[in-house]
Amino acid sequence: MKRTIPLFLTAIGGFVLIIAYYIPHTQGWGEVAAIWFDILAAIAFLLGGGNLMKIHLKKISDHKAGWAYSVITIIAFLATLTAGLGKVFSPPSMQYPDMAWSGSYREIGSAFWWLFEYAFKPLTATMFSMLAFYVASAAFRAFRAKNFEAILLLGTAFIILLGRTAAANWVTGWLPESWAGLKLENVTVTIMQVFNTAGNRAIMIGIALGVAATSLKVLLGVDRSYLGGGKG
Repeated sequence: MKRTIPLFLTAIGGFVLIIAYYIPHTQGWGEVAAIWFDILAAIAFLLGGGNLMKIHLKKISDHKAGWAYSVITIIAFLATLTAGLGKVFSPPSMQYPDMAWSGSYREIGSAFWWLFEYAFKPLTATMFSMLAFYVASAAFRAFRAKNFEAILLLGTAFIILLGRTAAANWVTGWLPESWAGLKLENVTVTIMQVFNTAGNRAIMIGIALGVAATSLKVLLGVDRSYLGGGKG
């Protein structure tokens, strides 16, 4: 029953949402299913928070490698949770100025807003700044002209990079207007709007087919990996 009931509920919820999308008279079913989804998502957030505390507290108690990062994670989690739920330093709303907790936890000046603006955003910017070096390293390894495909990739990347800079006008700016299509900036636009768009559409079609196939496997009970026991 622990596996049959979740499979049954998943199938019902999935097929109800599909039917509600295509049949106008059943749109109310989809709205009810979406409300239940929000309730389950809220419960999942609670379970996720509890699981995070359990894992990191166990890591701290066992003094495993990197346990100090677990301490920082728990402190940041509890501080953010307290600031958001308690609406710490959150100003009251203009509609109810006499009620201390009437304002949103994301109001400018609140503790949650301060953590988001001056802690989360700088950390995110730092992470993506570090990612730029990894991307550059990966591009250097990928753009080695070992075969025709690699040469094509390297040439296209070089044209795009050069066409996005001021050097494009210096390299091909001398071409007459009758040959304007061969200027690097125009070649870059053509590659991005024609070849890149065609490639993106092919990828999106493949993704859509994959999502449809995976969804049907989940709804029909063929794929049971989300239950934690593989397909069996």
